[in-house]
Amino acid sequence: MPAQAGPAKASVPGHPLALGRRTRAKLRAAIRALLDVPGLDGALDAVRLAVLVLASRTPAEKGVVEIRTRELGRWLGLSASYTASVVVPALRRSGVVAVKTAKGEFGQDNGLECRVLPLLATQGMTGHPMNLTKKNFATLWALMDALMAPGWTHRDGSVTPAGLLGTRTGRGAATDRLALLLLVVEARESGRVRLCGGTVDTKRGRAAATLARLLGCTASAGERVLERLEDQELVLRVRLKTGSGMPNRSRLMVPAVAVAHGRSVSDDATEDRAEAGEPDFSDPDVTAGGSQSPKADTEPQVSDVAVTDVTEVAEPDVAADLHSHHPHLGTLVVPVQLSRRFSGEGRGAEGRQPERVRAREDQPADGESAIAGTRTPVAEDGPLRGENPKPAPFHERAGQRPATAISGQAAGGWEKAQQQRRMAPSGDLDVRVALAPVSGLWERLSGWQQDQVQAATKAALSGMTGLGVVPQNAPRLLAARLTDRLTETGGEARVTDPYAWLIRRGLVQRQACSHLRCDDGVRMDTGQDCENCGNLIHIRRAHRARIGADIDRELPGLPADERRRVLDERLREHAAAEAESLARRLEEAHEQQARRAEARAAAAQEAECERQAHAAAEAEHLAVPCEDCGLVLAGGLCEACRYLRRTADLVAECGLIAATWAATLDDPSDVATVTDHVRATMQDTITLARRRFADAAGQDQLAADPAAAQAALAYAGLKAAETAREEYRNCAVRKLGRGKEAETEAHNAYRTERNRHIPHPLDREAVKEASEAATKAGETARRRAAEHLFTARLEQLRIQGGNQDEQVTAASWAERLAGLANRPLPEDLAGAGAAI
Repeated sequence: MPAQAGPAKASVPGHPLALGRRTRAKLRAAIRALLDVPGLDGALDAVRLAVLVLASRTPAEKGVVEIRTRELGRWLGLSASYTASVVVPALRRSGVVAVKTAKGEFGQDNGLECRVLPLLATQGMTGHPMNLTKKNFATLWALMDALMAPGWTHRDGSVTPAGLLGTRTGRGAATDRLALLLLVVEARESGRVRLCGGTVDTKRGRAAATLARLLGCTASAGERVLERLEDQELVLRVRLKTGSGMPNRSRLMVPAVAVAHGRSVSDDATEDRAEAGEPDFSDPDVTAGGSQSPKADTEPQVSDVAVTDVTEVAEPDVAADLHSHHPHLGTLVVPVQLSRRFSGEGRGAEGRQPERVRAREDQPADGESAIAGTRTPVAEDGPLRGENPKPAPFHERAGQRPATAISGQAAGGWEKAQQQRRMAPSGDLDVRVALAPVSGLWERLSGWQQDQVQAATKAALSGMTGLGVVPQNAPRLLAARLTDRLTETGGEARVTDPYAWLIRRGLVQRQACSHLRCDDGVRMDTGQDCENCGNLIHIRRAHRARIGADIDRELPGLPADERRRVLDERLREHAAAEAESLARRLEEAHEQQARRAEARAAAAQEAECERQAHAAAEAEHLAVPCEDCGLVLAGGLCEACRYLRRTADLVAECGLIAATWAATLDDPSDVATVTDHVRATMQDTITLARRRFADAAGQDQLAADPAAAQAALAYAGLKAAETAREEYRNCAVRKLGRGKEAETEAHNAYRTERNRHIPHPLDREAVKEASEAATKAGETARRRAAEHLFTARLEQLRIQGGNQDEQVTAASWAERLAGLANRPLPEDLAGAGAAI
């Protein structure tokens, strides 16, 4: 730890083989993706290794590798001629690497300019295994350099040592280098490589089968490669022993990886290459990934035992030799399920002997007899001669087979449940891409569980999209998450409950900090390391450094053990204080959230009250009868009367518009004469429009709803009045435009425009253009003057009409009251008045 608080010091580069968990998983996924490219199917190991070498040397900026053919051959352990004649042409044919060559003196491919196309195509694709960063390229180059660098002697005399297999050349050198690389990226920090599962030939052993599956070759070829690596002490098969000292299961170790992590192989472990007399097959185990293993030619004579832990299964090559041909009476290593084929499976796990052939054949069908009641536990009833035992209970949703043979009805239900299972997610392509890494777990789910997992996957994809992730990248990100979680678990075989693992661990986002887009320290939207997590780690390191500095200042000369104890105690106190502060902040946040909820509820209640009050006022307003016709529930004025009032206003306005040019404004009698003439004309026009509408609609349709008919007729008169108003206005503007004032304005504008540009008299075009411009200016001035005169005169007439109305109103209150008193009441109000 640093002596004082502050940023952590820059870390010193470690051993190239000491890969972290995330880095190892990232490189392993990238290497597998490169080797699984379709163009490398059936390619030589030298060609596959060349692709990995070129990928490791690819610059992150431009993606072009420049290398000589001889140098590439040294990395592969091959000669320059073999590389130029075999490897380089194979790279071209594969379509994986784009190769441009520079010819040498004799026409050979001397200089190479290579681009690994899959790497370039996946750059920027978040979540893709081959989307490597500059740091990942540097780590992969360092790893390749530590494993297979050929070594160099520089001009200044310095020497760069070769890698672990740098001096291995000749036949099989490329295969050995590829095998060691695959084992290193598969090895854990202890150097142990997870062995493959499934059925393997015990003569070769599970370690050889594991390497064969990684290389995509046969078990015999994998055994030969493993022997060559063992001869060079690069790998180690460690044979564990049982309590009695007999050989037990073996482990495949890469000592260089263990040493790089500061560990060593156990001293009491002995190395022994297992040899069996007869080829046999072991129990199924977990699958280790990599390439597919070659299938066995014969059907394995074993039951479908679900292995829950790799370490509990014995090594196949040893277990096969120690297995006797009589029933095993010892304790089972794992719980055995019945496979519906083996004789004596119905006896259970008590270890009792089978009964005689004709036992219990004289009993009734229901099995209720005195003999059945007096039997001993050793001679317990079992299935014999076609009898069906009692079906064992099982969880239908979990998709597990019953432990015993089931009756006809239960078997029918089981087959029906199995028919609902799907080999792959159906429907949405995004779901299929996201669940591709856990296809083995998907096949182990029941139909109901598959539906639940598919729904949870869609919800996870929707959540990613809601957090700002591009919808096209969400399936790949979820697939990468499942791959990382499966790597942490140790493979699909380590998952004992696929449904619970997928729902509670695989598909769930794990935020390492408070950032919403953080998932295991990686930003889902960018695919980069979470900066908030880095800040959190920096803060914690700073706290630890500050506490250490306080201890050194307060307690100088404290022994290391005592200092560590005091440091741990103060760190625990600091963590407790932070937890208490967090709890307090959470409580305050909850209280504030509750207050906000109360305020929102109060505001919603107030808004509801206002809405109800507005609705009540609206209902009260609608209940008021019409002022003109007395129609009930008209809101004070019915639709027809509203149209009639608007029509009357338009008629009066049309009279004033006509008076603006046809009457003397200072003479009220002249104005009244014009307005009366216009009113009579407008009434005729409105009556004609209503008659035409009635003829078009028909008397039957008008008689069906009298109220609607009155409103429609009133609306027809309104539209006729609006049309007449526009015609009267246009006519008034034209008349005023021909008046003296407008003519004066037009003449002045014309003269001003002609005097502005005086063309040469001989230039006819210029003279014509000047005359047209002056005429246009004069007409514009005429129109503006006419509109101004129309607006001013209309406003003057309105003011005069308003003053006359006020005088008439003030002088005729008695007449108005008498007229109102003589107005007949509606029928409902008249009846109410009579009753009073």
